[in-house]
Amino acid sequence: MTRKFTKEALYEVTNDLLIQHGYAGLHFGLIAERLEITRGALYKYFKNKDELIIDLMIYEMDKFLQDLKVIRQYKHFNQQLEYLLDIIFKYSRIHQNLSIVYQIPTTKHVNEKVKQLEIRHHDMYAYLNAFIELGREEKRIHTEFPDHLILGFIFQTVNIPNQTNLPEKQWKTLIMNFLSQGMQADL
Repeated sequence: MTRKFTKEALYEVTNDLLIQHGYAGLHFGLIAERLEITRGALYKYFKNKDELIIDLMIYEMDKFLQDLKVIRQYKHFNQQLEYLLDIIFKYSRIHQNLSIVYQIPTTKHVNEKVKQLEIRHHDMYAYLNAFIELGREEKRIHTEFPDHLILGFIFQTVNIPNQTNLPEKQWKTLIMNFLSQGMQADL
């Protein structure tokens, strides 16, 4: 079991196992078995699963931010909203796994990595504030709704169960229409 593995493969497997087994159930033995490598190969790069999980979150957040930068290419709020929903669904595992970060016991190394994650979170909100402002300029967002409420609703959409098993595109369209038009019928 001395196979080579890529960082991407390691993070993909770790992400899958983290969702499947949770923080408490994840261990290097599971990851090594799935990658067909030895546990020792993992210990070359990470002291423990906590360091791996934090690095995974930073990696995922960096990918999300790269995609989020593209939002500026869309000139209108509804276009940006549609794009934002696309990438939120694409990176839905970040949202699922972020709560796990706060289960990790704090060490100096973990605290430094959490600070890096918080900086990326702040960067994300810089892009999203511009999105909210555009929505207000185009009179697509009520001025009395605070930013955190709007963004909270948008980000929570990945947690709404698609109980009717609609195709993803149709499901996202329904969510977009709900977010942009509300639930009140025209009277």
